[in-house]
Amino acid sequence: MKKPPIKYVGDKKVRDLLARYACPIPFPAVRTRLLGNIASPRLDASPVQTVKDLWGGELPEFDDIDAVNLLFQDMMSLWNNLAKHQSRSKPFKLSREVAGATEDDIRRLCGIRTEELEGFVDGLFGTDEDLDLIERAVEGMEQIGQINAMIRGVLDHLDRPNMPPPTDKERAATLKNVKDLSHIAEKEIHAVILSCKRARAQSLSKSGPRPTFH
Repeated sequence: MKKPPIKYVGDKKVRDLLARYACPIPFPAVRTRLLGNIASPRLDASPVQTVKDLWGGELPEFDDIDAVNLLFQDMMSLWNNLAKHQSRSKPFKLSREVAGATEDDIRRLCGIRTEELEGFVDGLFGTDEDLDLIERAVEGMEQIGQINAMIRGVLDHLDRPNMPPPTDKERAATLKNVKDLSHIAEKEIHAVILSCKRARAQSLSKSGPRPTFH
């Protein structure tokens, strides 16, 4: 009889857990870091180390061993919930936290997106500068790097000093562009995940450079 999978405790409980132990990485980026580690072809990829890395490589202080066990239990429930996105029929979705269309909303959305995209790269590569990836995964990572750079360009434009406030039409166009880029990024992330899964199964690989994130 197979051991039943750990049931996901839910986003709210994981968010509260991260806040309780002052995790420096926001929840949307935590999700993509874990997702990248799940997809990674690295032989040393480890969920335990990935959780530690959320706090810079060392776990925060706990009152007792039960608190440690609870943290890992809840984080592994998130890990298992994210692992389902290795299925072709269950693509990963980026955060939908920001719903407004003000300049501050767009700035916050761009900030979350860059954290998520960079988190996925960090999870996939770990401390490695290069990974053996098959061609489709290399293409996907290059696309993700370009999308991240474009969204950072939007942030830089919004934060440029002495710029006149954007019109409603300009804000709407910028928001649409960021959302369109987000949808493309989701497709590329899913393609990378599927490609890495296929490569692991077939033990086939090609060399791919780590994309540069500024």
